Amino acid sequence: MRFMRLLLAAVAVMAFHQAASAAGPGYNTLPTPQRTETGKKVEVIEFFGYFCPHCFRFDPLLAAWVKKQGDNIVFRRVPLLVSGPNDPQAHAYATLESMGLTDATHSKIFNAIHVNNARLMTDDSMLDFLVKNGVDKAKYQEFFASFAVQTKMKRYGQQATAFKIDSVPTLVVDGQYVTSPSIAGQPGQAEPDSQAAAVKVLDLLVAKVQKDKGLLSAPAAAATKPVKK
Repeated sequence: MRFMRLLLAAVAVMAFHQAASAAGPGYNTLPTPQRTETGKKVEVIEFFGYFCPHCFRFDPLLAAWVKKQGDNIVFRRVPLLVSGPNDPQAHAYATLESMGLTDATHSKIFNAIHVNNARLMTDDSMLDFLVKNGVDKAKYQEFFASFAVQTKMKRYGQQATAFKIDSVPTLVVDGQYVTSPSIAGQPGQAEPDSQAAAVKVLDLLVAKVQKDKGLLSAPAAAATKPVKK
């Protein structure tokens, strides 16, 4: 029975990738696009995990790209709930996001885990680390247990399911286009090169969405050609 479940799951994943692969070089298109509410700005979501070394290494390049895009995009991160609906690292991110502290803590958490080998895998260890790095303990605990944060956690899981996320880092543009360093890069390519390829695809996709929504001038629209792999 377990073998059959695994077989069916594998077939489902293969079917999704076959349906998505017709999009273009360096990205896939979701069979069922998800609605966005960002107006004239293009929504870009990064699915990530603090546990993920690839996310850690990609983060500085992605942050620079987000800064460069400026008001063209609305950028959000969504942590993957790898250990279930109460995943400690995702719960910490949801709490810090609600407190408006992700900019102040995001890189510190990544560095603690991947540079200093901190095992921030429980709610208590994450709380201890954040308090040592200037986060108010009482306020953090208040937000941590709040309905708003619980709602965020549920939303994270729903989005990962809707976008069929099975690995990180993965980026979704305008609720329909999916890319990542592994999708945009070539087999055997060095990680920095595949990361750079992903950023180029992100530029392409943002411009494509702007063109489709009539937000680009004619010269800029003409530049939105597929990136050859």
